[in-house]
Amino acid sequence: MTIAAIDVDPQRTFSPLCPEELPVPEGDLIAPALNEQAALADYRVLTKDAHPASAIWVVDSHDKMLQPLSHPNADLTWVAHAVPGTLGFQTIPGLPAVTDYDHVIWKGIEPDLHPYGACYHDLQEKLSTGLIEWLESKQVSTIIVGGLATDYCVKTTALQLQKTGKFTVIVNLAACRGIAAETTESGCNEMHDAGILITQQTEEICQYL
Repeated sequence: MTIAAIDVDPQRTFSPLCPEELPVPEGDLIAPALNEQAALADYRVLTKDAHPASAIWVVDSHDKMLQPLSHPNADLTWVAHAVPGTLGFQTIPGLPAVTDYDHVIWKGIEPDLHPYGACYHDLQEKLSTGLIEWLESKQVSTIIVGGLATDYCVKTTALQLQKTGKFTVIVNLAACRGIAAETTESGCNEMHDAGILITQQTEEICQYL
């Protein structure tokens, strides 16, 4: 069995360290759990949002967020976040340097693309980021997923990986935090229904390995 651990977007933009961006409650506290799950894996992957400040989906205040867009690859409005070169783009404290990961995916770099999952650049899931292919090249069979936020990028990444039918996918909720309780619960239900294994604590992962 070859295992990969994926740190999905564990960036300061999704934490109280950047309150003007998209702060997820306790988003800055998941590094220990991410490190613990990585210790169970053969490979460690990092994904990062990398968005231009002038993207087509950017709005200037939080009250204008979550408005639907008709663009095929940007479905909702958001405030600017995870702009390369800013504090929000950086990973949360306690994680390895980017160069210490085995593989890194940057997503959402184009101004008209706002993907949530790490496996595809577009919402239609036609343009691969290469993550699935890289995992296959390493003969990975089991993937442990954690990161931010549970109800958006973690959920979508896990579902994309599960959809391939090539991996056992485990989402470790101890290493995740969600934006809202309702969408986190519905997201977990959606992942469970898709056949994804969900653990509450990192210690529970071992029963699946």
